[in-house]
This record gives sequence, structure tokens and C-alpha cells, in this order.
Amino acid sequence: MMETKEFPAWLEVLLKEKFFNACLEHEAVKKNEKNILCIDCCLSICPHCLPSHNSHRLLQIRRYVYNDVLRVEDGSKLMDCSLIQPYITNSSKVVFINERPHSRQFRGSGNFCYTCDRSLQSPYVFCSLSCKISDVIMRQRGLSGFLHVCNFLQLTDEGATTSTTPSSTLEATDSGGDGGVDMFWCQALACTASTEVVRKKRSSLTATCRRVTTAVASTNSEAPVNFFNRRKNTPPQRAPLY
Repeated sequence: MMETKEFPAWLEVLLKEKFFNACLEHEAVKKNEKNILCIDCCLSICPHCLPSHNSHRLLQIRRYVYNDVLRVEDGSKLMDCSLIQPYITNSSKVVFINERPHSRQFRGSGNFCYTCDRSLQSPYVFCSLSCKISDVIMRQRGLSGFLHVCNFLQLTDEGATTSTTPSSTLEATDSGGDGGVDMFWCQALACTASTEVVRKKRSSLTATCRRVTTAVASTNSEAPVNFFNRRKNTPPQRAPLY
């Protein structure tokens, strides 16, 4: 792979590599997914490969809604991640690395990705890192001003366990017909909250019914006793003779 000043080799690996595949060198070890990009070696590695890359620049790759993402904080050290729509997962802002497939085309009000026309929220104009790179190359005929000088980049405190769950909250959701995946998770969270409310209402209603049943039962048990006491202390009444 030839590296040029305008398009470095590590960036090409970032855009084309299939991350989270099993590492062949640690095939028999658990947690051997290749979720780290070594910037200096231009190679994807797994957590067990780290001892050989301790002094290298390392970029953590994460998973969000079954797609590869990277933290904005990490990516901004290497390139300009502004105007790319971010999402929030595990209290961190992340951006998609590559363009996601569209379920259907939709054109309405709001912002759209300059490259793939995906519906976005204002003020963002790119849905992924690859879409912004394509636009920068088309407009500027290169990546001048997009790439940043970074001589030191280490993994965050989270280490190499970075597969984020799809139930994470969103900072921004696609507002068109092609944002079905994002809207699915929002609806799932809403359904979970509604279920909890229904459970609470049912539990309170059950407790109320139990109290009423107990009160009625105690009243019914006392009724015959009071009735016989009245009959005992009251003189008999005879029908008048005519």
C-alpha cells in the first residue's frame, strides 16, 4: 500500500478495513476481535496484540447499531470531524466511519448529507467520516487542512472493550424515511418506559383491590354477629288479633 502526503495509508485502512473480525494470530483466545487501528503500522489489531504496539499511535474502533464508529475526541486528533452528525453512546460522542445503506430515498425539509443525501439534523451536513472525505477531495482536490498532525495517540481508559450496545441513547436521529434503524431504537426505549409505567399502575391497582377486598370481608364477617345480637335483645312482636 503506497502512502502519499495527501492520502495517508492509515486513512485508507480505516475506511476499508473490516473491523471486529477475529485476529488470526490469537485465534484460540477469547476477545480476539480486531477493534484497534495502529496508525504507525497501518494495521488492525486485537487487544492481545497491544504489547507489540505499545509505543505506537493507536485508534480505538467501536460498534454502534452494528456499524463501525470512532469517538469524536479521538478522531479529532487526526482529522477534522466537524459537521459530521454525532451520536452519543456510553456518554461519548461518536461518528460513523462509513456511509450506511439507505432503506429508501426521502426528500423533505431539513439538512441532508452533501454526499449521500441522508436526512440529518441541523447544523450537520455529513452523515459519516467517509462522506466528508469524499466531499473534501471533490472540492479541494486533496485533504489539505483536513488532516491534523498527531504525534501521540493512545487508547482511552476504557481499554480495548469497545463494542457498544444498540440501546445507547442518540444525540441526533435521522428525520427522514431512511432513518429507520435509529428510530427503531428510540421507539424501543419509549416502549420500555411505557411498560414500566403500566407495571406501576397495575401494582398500585392490585394493592388497592386487596385493601378493598379485606375491608369488605371484615364487614361481612361482622354482619351476622350484629344481626343475631339485635334479635336477641329485641322483644318478639306479635301480629294484632282482629
